[in-house]
Amino acid sequence: MIGHGDFGTKSSGVRAQMAERVARDVEAALEADGIAAAVERPWSRIVVRTDRPRAAARVAATLPGIAFARPAVAVDPEMTAIRTAVRRLATAGPHDASETYAVDSDRIGPADAHDFSSRDVDVEAGRVVGEVTGASVDLDDPDRTYRIEVREREAFVSATRFEGPGGLPVGTQGRVAVLVSGGLDSPVAMWRLLRRGCVAVPVYVDLGAYGGADHRARALEAVRTVAERAPRADLRPRIVDGGGLVDRVVESAEHTRMLSLRRAMLAAAEGVAETVDAHSVATGEALGQKSSQTGWNLAVTDAAASLPVHRPLLTEDKPDIVAMARELGTYTDATLPVGCDRIAPAHPETNATLDDVLDAEPDGLLDTAREAGRSAELGSL
Repeated sequence: MIGHGDFGTKSSGVRAQMAERVARDVEAALEADGIAAAVERPWSRIVVRTDRPRAAARVAATLPGIAFARPAVAVDPEMTAIRTAVRRLATAGPHDASETYAVDSDRIGPADAHDFSSRDVDVEAGRVVGEVTGASVDLDDPDRTYRIEVREREAFVSATRFEGPGGLPVGTQGRVAVLVSGGLDSPVAMWRLLRRGCVAVPVYVDLGAYGGADHRARALEAVRTVAERAPRADLRPRIVDGGGLVDRVVESAEHTRMLSLRRAMLAAAEGVAETVDAHSVATGEALGQKSSQTGWNLAVTDAAASLPVHRPLLTEDKPDIVAMARELGTYTDATLPVGCDRIAPAHPETNATLDDVLDAEPDGLLDTAREAGRSAELGSL
């Protein structure tokens, strides 16, 4: 049993379209994981018929647009069958006497569809769990909640809930060209954009001698990890040849070097955006996290872009970003040494003006970077 994410309040037509998209995403994710299943959308839930419900729920709960996934037992909508299913789950849990529990049930459908109420289900199911486990009831903060949905033709009984990321289905909010480096921040930013319904097209700027094979491999592995959560989206990375751009910036600029490099990267991302019909570009920057990310410096780098620049992590603290990277599965690779650290000057500018940057910036840098973006190599996942 799968519950939708952040689109439950939209119009019925939009809600139906988004739910259908989520259902197809679930279908693709389960197929990729080798889980045989039939995915249905009979009403306000998505139902996955499979003999591996727990594994299917774990996979589904990683996808944008999904609020929760519950492995469930499907039975006839009769009290005897519901009691049997509850007993089965309480026994198999295992649910012991040290765990408190509650029952949360809904009876959905015409008034005459069942000869019992939701309250009757709560009482009967609660009695069964108590008999099997000897545990105590706690309606305020239970260790385990038995969730029962009784519909007209079928009842679904569950004792486990996997929380999903919520948000919107991928592809409902257009494309964004997002700069990725494989560090801690940018894969999390890419994930945040996917969660809000964007197809986050990854743009990796190859730094040439300043990056190296390990730097590139790390970035592409991070992209692959994030892309698993959007199985139907084209998230193949666009790889920009940026070695020449770096050489020009290093030769020309000193204190404002990192700002010119960031500006060139934004321009390259815009070049990619043109080729994939993206409405904006994005980065993993957070306000004040590095010298190039002070408020003044972000204003200077944004002046290089004509498209909107999104920063999903703008106000996040570093420990929270690290926690998100761990949860996403990109943390380990992200902690390898970063090649671009060798580019940074000893005393970077933290309060730059646009004139300061332009005075030191190589002529035609942004035009060259945009063209490099337009000519980006299409990578594979």
